[in-house]
Amino acid sequence: MTDFDEQLAEGMTAPFSGWDFSWLARHSSTTPPPWDYRTRVADLAAKAGTMLDMGTGGGEVLSRLRALAPRTVATEAWPPNVPVAGRRLVPVGIPVVQDEGALDNMAQDASAVHGRLPFRDASFDLVSNRHESFLASEVSRVLRPGGTFITQQVDYHSYDELAGVLGIEVPDGPDSWLPLAERQVTDAGLSVQEAVSGAERIQFNDIAGIVYYLRVVSWAIPGYDLDEYRGRLRALYEDRSAWPVTANQRMFLLVAVKPS
Repeated sequence: MTDFDEQLAEGMTAPFSGWDFSWLARHSSTTPPPWDYRTRVADLAAKAGTMLDMGTGGGEVLSRLRALAPRTVATEAWPPNVPVAGRRLVPVGIPVVQDEGALDNMAQDASAVHGRLPFRDASFDLVSNRHESFLASEVSRVLRPGGTFITQQVDYHSYDELAGVLGIEVPDGPDSWLPLAERQVTDAGLSVQEAVSGAERIQFNDIAGIVYYLRVVSWAIPGYDLDEYRGRLRALYEDRSAWPVTANQRMFLLVAVKPS
């Protein structure tokens, strides 16, 4: 096999479970957004008695926080991730609850009910959410008065550069869904304290990293198919002037509080 074929095979067969991108670190470098999500959550958790981490994935981020509330619970909607998170979190005293998950926030309307959280009213001082859809009314319901909701979300146009290098037309869309998120939490009775946009810069060092990323984040570029774009990937591999390939994953951070 050529080096290109070997890299392609490596990207397609590299292990992935939960939401652990550690394999990709050997094939890319990352510059974080202007805020540090883990630090922000840990600072809030240190002052909280109870905490819910929504959409914990495999528990990767939650398990690495330097501070947690004395009573911390995690939810995860995707069934394959639940046992992964359980193996990581249950031994350190954090139960993992499978929930139904919410519809994509951009697809929700005023009658949305999917995304119910299996907890009593006013159960948590802090709800954290990293890249997980949420039903704002449910977040508000489970927060105690004075409690905080903090979420980091992937924004529109996060994969435009990758689409461009593959020759895939970037679909039209709003510049950001942050205004929608602000409106949803406000309508649910929360008060927005902070709303800021930024980007995580990813530099891919080889084709294996790009193929792996697009395999794992399969929804990133509508229309992408490995077999169909193999020729384009080969041309990119052979164009040494194109490397490293840079992508800016656009994000926003939203912090809201439930009035006392």
